[in-house]
Amino acid sequence: MSDPLIMQAIARQVPQGARVLDLGCGDGALLAYLQQHKGCTGYGVELDDANVHACVKRGVNVIQLNLDEGLSLFADQSFDVVLQIDTLQHLRNAETMLRETVRVGRVGIVAFPNFAHWFNRLSVLRGRMPVTKRLPYQWYDTPNIRVGTYADFGALARKNQLHILDAFGLQQGQEVRILPNLMAGTAVYKLQRS
Repeated sequence: MSDPLIMQAIARQVPQGARVLDLGCGDGALLAYLQQHKGCTGYGVELDDANVHACVKRGVNVIQLNLDEGLSLFADQSFDVVLQIDTLQHLRNAETMLRETVRVGRVGIVAFPNFAHWFNRLSVLRGRMPVTKRLPYQWYDTPNIRVGTYADFGALARKNQLHILDAFGLQQGQEVRILPNLMAGTAVYKLQRS
């Protein structure tokens, strides 16, 4: 999680002292922030060797695991909150991992770049794939294997019979609750099993 404004906005959604599992935790910055500022405990899950090393240096408990293989090593409801921040768009089994997120955690928080943001729409209308702070790669070298929208994710959550506790967008670290599919560069959903 490289954007401190998004990190702080996500942290506001996590209860004080929560037991957290951060899927695709990157260098562990978000989990370290939650430990320091909210008294949280838990684990990060990461595949990349350099990121695992960075987590260890930060003092973040990390498990090296390929998320495409699932979360079978975790029992139901083993965490208060399971985070999936900028992870969904990289997974081959996104729908399965969404269900696993709310199985393993009492609450799941999912955030991802909103491809329907007005600037992205304008780029596509001009015939080009967008390159933004939230989508910083060219179409040919992106690690994203899919793009999604705020509205698409809401439909996916309903299809999987998940209860949406809260949903909003983020733009420059500020919550966007009016027209988030159009006005927000990041989509955020807080979910649990129905």
